[in-house]
Amino acid sequence: MADDMSLKVLGCARYRGQMGVKMKIGMLTWDCFGREDMKEAFIKLGHSVTECPFSDDGEPEDLAAVKKLESQINALSPDFLFSFNYFPIASAACKNLGISYVAWVYDSPHVRMYHYTVAYPTNYIFVFDSAVYEEFHRGGVTTVYYLPMAANAERLKNLNAFEDLKKTAWKPVHQVAFVGSLYTEKHQFYQRLTGISDYTRGYLEGLIAAQKLVYGYNFVQELLPDKIVEDMQKSLPMQVRPGSVESIEYLFAQYVINRQITAVERLEILREVAAGYGLDLYTPDSTLKMTGCTNHGLVDVYLYAPYVYKMAAVNLNITLRSILSGIPLRAFEIMGAGGFLLTNYQQDFFSYFVPDEDFVYYDSKADLLSKIAYYLKNDRERKQIAENGFRKVASGHTYVHRAEEIISYLDIKA
Repeated sequence: MADDMSLKVLGCARYRGQMGVKMKIGMLTWDCFGREDMKEAFIKLGHSVTECPFSDDGEPEDLAAVKKLESQINALSPDFLFSFNYFPIASAACKNLGISYVAWVYDSPHVRMYHYTVAYPTNYIFVFDSAVYEEFHRGGVTTVYYLPMAANAERLKNLNAFEDLKKTAWKPVHQVAFVGSLYTEKHQFYQRLTGISDYTRGYLEGLIAAQKLVYGYNFVQELLPDKIVEDMQKSLPMQVRPGSVESIEYLFAQYVINRQITAVERLEILREVAAGYGLDLYTPDSTLKMTGCTNHGLVDVYLYAPYVYKMAAVNLNITLRSILSGIPLRAFEIMGAGGFLLTNYQQDFFSYFVPDEDFVYYDSKADLLSKIAYYLKNDRERKQIAENGFRKVASGHTYVHRAEEIISYLDIKA
């Protein structure tokens, strides 16, 4: 019965999308990025959005929690439910109601994706990393699609209260800026591996050192033998959630080792950048000190970070290593604000942007430092690249573009 209802709802969504009739969209609201921008995008396309406050504190196996969420969703009478990131309990509730559940995942890793509910036919799950899409596609999962992130270029372009920023602690001092976590302030799982053997520690340190040298391919998980995993499990017990199918190797690779690689890599790179060129650092750990670095602490990414991107001569993106090939949300935000982006190599960039025309990438620390020096001396070329990147985002990679793409998938699937 639920599947029949699903077909009816999807057919309704298809008809409305094709005929230009307004759809009713329910949106799970939680402390996520992009919520206001996506809501605005749906509304610009003529649809209505009703928010549904949500906290991820229930599992699909908790029937009472599922029923409660069903009641909340039912009260909205939506054509489909939307959320940033994927929540199995929302998937279960929508399946029971025969309502399409659209989830756009921006976190990586996102362990919730490895739950049996991901295969429910009422799901439309969009991931920003093409390598993750390929993984699910190879596994025969037909409810997962590839959709890069976006930026609200119009909103970002119109932000011009630069004098207000200059009155805050976020006022830029240098020409190079980095906005992001250093993973020194929370979830330091690697530091909890105090009981592992010398052999295991040496193996992990070697694995970390090797992966730091390679961009474009992550081999951490495939190089974790059972003996190493068993030793780590003794010091830092990992548990798979009920109904989930991810492996213990996945949890250690993505949440422990790749995070540690990123922490080490970011600190090493930023120390050299700060010492050589000066650095404005915007990060949750406000206690961190480096020579040549002004640590401004955590910046409001919605209200004030865009000014940082606009005012910096060079914006650095050092991607979290668990993002295998995807373009991080921050990269879109930098380009969408008109900032010059210097990023590590990520394969998905090359499907949408032209290197040295829309953005610049580096493939080693030496290459990064060399390109910072070059572009700080070549203002005209740097500014032209920033302008090109902005135009490319504004013309094809806004939240409105993505909202249209999402709705088109509902059309095709119906």
